[in-house]
Formats: sequence, C-alpha cells, structure tokens
Amino acid sequence: MLTAHQKSIVSATVPLLESGGEALTTHFYGILLGEHPEVRPLFNQAHQASGDQPRALANGVLMYAKHIDRLEALGPLAQQIVNKHVALQVQPEHYPIVGACLLRAIREVLGAEIATDEVIEAWAAAYGQLADMLIGAERQVYDSHAAAPGGWRGGRAFKVVRKEAESEEISSFYFAPVDGQPVIDFQAGQYIGIRLVFDGQDIRRNYSLSAAPNGKTYRISVKREQGGVASNHLHDRVHEDGVVELFPPSGAFTLEHSERPLVLISGGVGITPTLAMLDAALNSSRVVHFIHCARNRGVHAFRHTIEALARKHPQFKRFYCYEEAPDGTGEAPHAVGRLDVQTLARWLPAGTTDIDAYFLGPKPFMQHVKSALRTLGVPEPQLRYEFFGPASALE
Repeated sequence: MLTAHQKSIVSATVPLLESGGEALTTHFYGILLGEHPEVRPLFNQAHQASGDQPRALANGVLMYAKHIDRLEALGPLAQQIVNKHVALQVQPEHYPIVGACLLRAIREVLGAEIATDEVIEAWAAAYGQLADMLIGAERQVYDSHAAAPGGWRGGRAFKVVRKEAESEEISSFYFAPVDGQPVIDFQAGQYIGIRLVFDGQDIRRNYSLSAAPNGKTYRISVKREQGGVASNHLHDRVHEDGVVELFPPSGAFTLEHSERPLVLISGGVGITPTLAMLDAALNSSRVVHFIHCARNRGVHAFRHTIEALARKHPQFKRFYCYEEAPDGTGEAPHAVGRLDVQTLARWLPAGTTDIDAYFLGPKPFMQHVKSALRTLGVPEPQLRYEFFGPASALE
C-alpha cells in the first residue's frame, strides 16, 4: 500500500526526472535487455537505438510521478500503455522483472545519497501500485478478447492467403485463421500484434489493420523499412501459405461517431489505418476529405482504391501531394512539395473548421499538420493522431 509519505517522496523526485529521466530510462533498458533476454521480444530494438523508447518511458514515469495523487489526470496515457501491452502480450510475470530493473537503475543513476533506502521503498510501492493497475486493466482486455465472438487469448495461427504489392515499398498481407473459425471484429484505426520467428529469435510488432472488418480475415500493409528486421522479414520471407501468429486487435485510436465532416490526412505508410476509417465513414452520408502525401507516384500506395471510392461516393473528395515533382508519366498529384497551410486550407471542407481531423505519418509530418490545423482554427479536441512507435509530444 502506497502511503501518503511515500507519495510525497515520489512527487519530490519529479525535478530529478525532468532533468535526468532519459538517462535513467536508458540505463534501465540496458539492464533489462542485457540481463533478461526473455523480455527482448516485447521491445523494438530500432526504437531503443533511436532513443524514442527511453524518451517515451521517461515521459510516462514523469507523468506518473506528477499525478501520483490523482491518477485519473493521466487521461489517455494509461489506456495507450494498456493497448500497446495487450497487442504485444505483456503478462503479469513480466512486471516484477521490470520493477526490479527500474529500482536498480534509480539507485545506480541517482546514487545512494539521493536514492536512499526510503526513496527506493517509496518507488517500489509506487511501481507496485502502477503494476497492479495495469495488470488489472490488461486482464479485463484479455478476458474481453477471449469472450468475444471470433475472439481468442494469446497467439493464434494464421495463414497468409494473399500477398500483394501496393507500391514500390508497401505490400499487403491477408491473413485467415488456420482453424477456419471466425475472427473477432475490430474498430477502424486499431492494430494487430504479430509474432515472427527470425533466425531463431522471437520478434513481436504491431501493424495497423488496413481494411474493414469482415469476420473472416485481416489485412495489414507493411512498408519495407531500411534496416527494419520485421518489415524486411515479412517482405522477403513471409509468402502466401506461410503461417504466423497473431494477437487480437487492440488500440484506442479509433474512428469516433460524429456528424462533423471527416478529414483523413496521411503521410507515407500512415495511410494504412485511414483506409479502414474511410471504409467505415463511407457507409454513412458523412462528408469525407482524404489527403495523402507521398514522396512520388512510385511509393504512393492504394491510389487506385481511393480513386474507385471517389467515383462511387459523391460526398468523398481526395487530394494528393507529392514531395518530388512528377516525371510526366501517369496521373499527376494535386500539389507538389510540402503540404503547406494554404494548400491544406483549400482542401478542407469549404466554409468550416468544425471538422474531425485524423492524421498519421512520420513525426515531423504530424508536427507540421497539427500546427497547420491549429493555425486554420480547427478546435484542439478535434485533432486526433497516433504514433506508430513510442508516443511523444508533437509540440
């Protein structure tokens, strides 16, 4: 039980976390991944190398310490963590390992004079409270997945029934369960966890579901990333009739019901979850504007799909922006260069900024889009986005 005195000790460490939280979490990951290979599949090593994962954890620890007296103020952060954990199948037995490594890192980075026995005991109690909260929330999601029609618990074998190139960089994988039974529905915008075995190593990743639910199959669309272990394995080694293990769909970045015009803005492979959102939105009479940015025509995925939908639905408008000037072959984009405020203003529904805007892509792209939408007067609560990797601030 976390006492009031222990809460005050944890709160007092906030300034230390603000100034040195990333150093602490970097050291923590060094201990955890260096000494506990059993948890390595739960972490993307590319995010470790870039520093994104330590920064995300540092922010999470800081937010927890700041709001130790009113955890409800954490808002969507706890839900994001739960969804990521569920998609990768984090289990209760993983928490003691993480806790021991975190406490050791606090002691070693802050030093015994600051990280006294009393401070370590306070943080042990605080971590225990957080672990119990997350374990309980994750258990509810696991139970819900298992009880739902077409649902399951843990991993389930799926066969690749179709593999299709969507651009020079992106390929789609269609999965059907080996057992031939139905699959659980999902909400547009959610992702699915996948377990791959590469050179004897267990690798787990999350990929957005890029087609509407049908109760029978799932589709993900994966960009080949330079140096990406999982993406290159999927492109090069996972073919039709291959079998992988999938975990049930998860994620809180979902299309919400609204009568407002919907604007979907994507950059590169950020297009994938917007495709399922688009299918869901076009089942109504809702006005939808679809804006996609790509380097060039060769890497522009799903253009034919979007064009077919635009011909079928009069309330749907689409716009493309290419970073590079077209080579004169094929259909030209609607704009060339960076998506600027003036161009975005022209492509939003006419006469209103009272829209719901969902945007995804590389972090600099999302920073730019968020700033542009703010400049144009779109209300902050109606700006929605998600990170493919560890979450961070877009300010």
